[in-house]
Amino acid sequence: MVKTTLSIIKADVGSLAGHHVVHADLIKSAEGSLRAAKDSGLLFDYRVTNCGDDLELIMTHRKGEDNDEIHKMAWNTFSKAACIAKDLGLYAAGQDLLSDACSGNLKGMGPGFTEIEFEERASEPLVVFMADKTEPGAFNLPLYKIFADPFSSAGLVIDPSMHDGFIFEVLDVIEGNLYEISTPEEAYDLLALIGTTGRYILKRIMRKGDRLTAASVSITKLSLIAGKYVGKDDPVAIVRAQHGLPAVGEILEPFSFPHLVAGWMRGSHYGPMMPVAQRDAKCSRFDGPPRFMAYGFQVKDSKLVGPADLFDDPAFDYTRWKALEVADYMRRHGPFMPGRLGPEEMEYTTLPLVMKKLSGRLKKE
Repeated sequence: MVKTTLSIIKADVGSLAGHHVVHADLIKSAEGSLRAAKDSGLLFDYRVTNCGDDLELIMTHRKGEDNDEIHKMAWNTFSKAACIAKDLGLYAAGQDLLSDACSGNLKGMGPGFTEIEFEERASEPLVVFMADKTEPGAFNLPLYKIFADPFSSAGLVIDPSMHDGFIFEVLDVIEGNLYEISTPEEAYDLLALIGTTGRYILKRIMRKGDRLTAASVSITKLSLIAGKYVGKDDPVAIVRAQHGLPAVGEILEPFSFPHLVAGWMRGSHYGPMMPVAQRDAKCSRFDGPPRFMAYGFQVKDSKLVGPADLFDDPAFDYTRWKALEVADYMRRHGPFMPGRLGPEEMEYTTLPLVMKKLSGRLKKE
């Protein structure tokens, strides 16, 4: 059976009014590039959007995961948009492009991406999550609740095809180790790792038995690649739904809690995750608060049907108001922890430049 690949590839290649929003000319340019890729037969379908200052490419094809042709085409799309950003004098033009050229795979190149290759079911619903002003570990808590918490996903209790649980792949981004942890029996082991959201990050989730891929997250630690702060990672994720997987409503439910995530201003603060419609996915207050948007699609014969803007719903109004209340509380800490990140995370921001300035004044007590 022919398999479809869904690829979500994103990059910050320049934005209007600081780290605010992608300029319309960049989106138009990317749409032209992907239209040409579809006309040539490389892509089957695509959508272009933005989450805050990140240009988002949503693409279907039949080339499989980590395909050099797809990745190089995405890189060229971003490079062309970055040139337009430079011509317009947009802020941080080309920020996420950490090299002058891309020979193939995007690993370690700056843009974030996640992909799932799958055999289409009779009906193939899925959710694409996009985030701004935060890091990949921001998905740890909601994905745990979707696939391991029966108080959030009722199907873990009442759906026989989910009852056995799921397998979680966890990546240690410091050491490069990959762990496979099975739930529910190893749930406490899983939580022991993924509670440290800056280091142990959920990479992929599979259903037990057939190891069907149910979810995948982009993991691009820009600070670790570049060796310095060049912007937060702003992850994307794909979550498949229904037919032996969590229902769309179960997938969205964890986002009704605006949990604290790392990022916000200069990538150096904790702030509340705020689920928003695409029209509100533009960060302003203290360059935030961190935003999450969710697009729902059906995939049929490698074509995208949709999107449905899933957080464009008054059911999330209370969450948004709570997020604003939490934002007020966190901002009152000013430069003090826990409003600001801990020292291990601040090592990858611009703070070391301040410490270098003070180094000549050191005295031993």
